[in-house]
Amino acid sequence: MAEKPAVLIIGGLGYTGRHLARYLHENSLTSEIRLVDKHLPELAWLAPEFKEACSRERFVQADASREQAFPRIFDREGGKQFDYVFNCGGETRYSQEDEVYKMRSYGLSMAVGKEAAKRKVKCYVEISTGMVYKPDSAPRKETDKLKPWSKLAKWKLSSEEDLAKIEGLNLLVLRTAHVYGPYTSKFLATALCMARVYQFLGREMKFLWKEDLRTNTVHVEDVVRALWTGAEWYVKQPEPRRPVPTFNIVDHGNTSQGIMARLMHDTFNIATGFHGTLISAFARLNMDHVVDEVNDETLDPWADLQTKAGIGQSTPLSPFMEKELLKDTDLSMDGSAFERTTGFQYQHPQLTKDEIEKVLASYRAMGWWP
Repeated sequence: MAEKPAVLIIGGLGYTGRHLARYLHENSLTSEIRLVDKHLPELAWLAPEFKEACSRERFVQADASREQAFPRIFDREGGKQFDYVFNCGGETRYSQEDEVYKMRSYGLSMAVGKEAAKRKVKCYVEISTGMVYKPDSAPRKETDKLKPWSKLAKWKLSSEEDLAKIEGLNLLVLRTAHVYGPYTSKFLATALCMARVYQFLGREMKFLWKEDLRTNTVHVEDVVRALWTGAEWYVKQPEPRRPVPTFNIVDHGNTSQGIMARLMHDTFNIATGFHGTLISAFARLNMDHVVDEVNDETLDPWADLQTKAGIGQSTPLSPFMEKELLKDTDLSMDGSAFERTTGFQYQHPQLTKDEIEKVLASYRAMGWWP
């Protein structure tokens, strides 16, 4: 029996990184797992079920974009190399300055990619985003026109393109929809926190734009299974693997704003609706003003809710709305190529009320939910 692959996870304490570590650990898929992150496990809001997978002995605190950290990050006993490197790191916040993404995302990808090539890593997996496509309500395929619509996506696409030029890098690119699941603090979390505020205020939760605006989703457990499936598939392919294999990772739910509104209504028992075209047209021209107003409306009541609930510690949850996420742009993806090519099947085919209840249960278990 061949030895199981040794795995290095960059950004190992991030949302996807920790779920990947747990999946690999619980299913005994590896001979070794090493997690690299700038943050310490004690400060990463780790839920109990991640404690073993993300334990201290597997963890290296380092900035993987810096070359001087590479011996600590990459060196293994007996001069062996890692088989798979998963890049789950980089800047995940929206609306940052270009310089931030250039340094923390692009710089990280390029540094780790070059080192992975030098060390002849069998598969380097880069996680990218579906926001690299020219927006359209018709689901985007991997071969469709690219036109990134967020700064984060712009730098992700630069990483994809420049990693592909690195001589000898065994590169696989996976572009994900909005990732959600237990403990999420991103896209879905913002909507849940806002819905909780409107429930508290006894007011209708109104969405901008239109019901059929696509906001496609994918469950984190499917993402990490796809990462592993992709790497295992990749190493079986004949060389040269050109062009670079690139796949969309997205569930079958074709999540839209209309679906989100219905789920918020069903979960929180609040009225939901859509602003008319007039207000949406105004919003399009006055985005900064609209975002500030929405945030003014929700942040104070959220603080009140937390105080009432006796939540003293800081949590990763907030109804704060990012301007880049409020754009009138479709995140609409077709993930069928990955399923066809690798035989992968989604275990969470769509976002449902039941899935949302599980997310809320995870928040309650951590004492985050008011």
